[in-house]
Amino acid sequence: MIAHLHSEEQLAAEAVSTVRRIAFKDLAEGDQTLIRAALDITRASYSPYSGFAVGAAVKGRSGRVHVGTNFENASYGITMCAEVAAITAANTAGEHTVDTIAVIGHKYTAPESVDQPVTPCGRCRQMIAEIAQSGGTNVRVLSCSGDLSNILETTIGELLPEAFGPASMGMVDQWTRTRPKLAAAVDKLKRR
Repeated sequence: MIAHLHSEEQLAAEAVSTVRRIAFKDLAEGDQTLIRAALDITRASYSPYSGFAVGAAVKGRSGRVHVGTNFENASYGITMCAEVAAITAANTAGEHTVDTIAVIGHKYTAPESVDQPVTPCGRCRQMIAEIAQSGGTNVRVLSCSGDLSNILETTIGELLPEAFGPASMGMVDQWTRTRPKLAAAVDKLKRR
C-alpha cells in the first residue's frame, strides 16, 4: 500500500473547491453560444420515461460545436446520456480534443423542474475524463439549469479527481500514435 503524505497547507488547498456559480450574462459569448446549443438540442431528447430532457454541447479545440441529447430506453440500463452523445458526435466528426462541455437539463412533465443545475453522472464524468486525458486538456464543465438561472463552472479534474484513464495506464499518447494506423487500415479496406 502506498501512503500519501500531505502537509496541512496542501490538504487545505486541495479542499478548496474551484466550482463557481456564474450568471449566464457574465459568461463569455462563446460559452453562452455553447449553452444555447445544449438547450436547443433538448428538443430532440427521447425521454418518455423520465420526462427529463438533457442536452450537451462540446466545443472542440478547432472551435466547432458538437451536440447530443439523452435517448432513453425501456430497460433504463442502456439509456444514452447527452454528454456521451455529444462526445461521440465530436469524435465522429474527427474532433478528438475537447475544451469545454455544457450540460443542461429540465423536467418537462409534471411536476416540472427547471431551476436546478444538471451535472454529469458518474459514467459521463468518466467519459469526459477519457477525452480530457487523451486530448491533454482539463475540460471545462458548465452545468446548467433549464431556465439558465443556475450555472456551475468547473473542470472535469474537479468533478472526478484522480480519474482512472489513459494516464493511469501510461497510454496518454497511445491514441495519437494509433489513429494513423486506423486511417491506413480503413484506406486499405476501401481499396479492396
